[in-house]
Amino acid sequence: MAYEQLKLDNQLCFRLYTAARLVTSAYTPFFKPFGITYPQYLVLMVLWEKDNRVISEITDLLRLETNTVTPLLQRMEKQGLIIRQRSMVDSRQRIVSLTKEGKRLEEQIKDVPNCLARQVVKAEGITTDELVALMPLLDKFIASL
Repeated sequence: MAYEQLKLDNQLCFRLYTAARLVTSAYTPFFKPFGITYPQYLVLMVLWEKDNRVISEITDLLRLETNTVTPLLQRMEKQGLIIRQRSMVDSRQRIVSLTKEGKRLEEQIKDVPNCLARQVVKAEGITTDELVALMPLLDKFIASL
């Protein structure tokens, strides 16, 4: 190989891509009993934190495009987890709100993050402190992009 910097093993982006894919995959068995996907879980977390959000607020928080989030919200509405309504203030905006089922799911899923953390710590011997220390470092990295 002519360029060392082009080796896959030398790519930070590949490690981040792989980690994101594997985390999403690791969550799947936890969400299966509830009939939701990882992206739906992200939307639910945003709404559990603060209900009745404008779609643009959700897309901004999740760092996703509207054309990615809209079909996701449509599926969640069909599942009875959320409702979308026109804003009374600006009819061009849609407000996303949790249904009773969406709110109830918060209690049922509350332990999922800890389950995944325990799985990672147990499998690879990563300490909880290392996981906690990783978050601000990733925040700095994301903010730089």
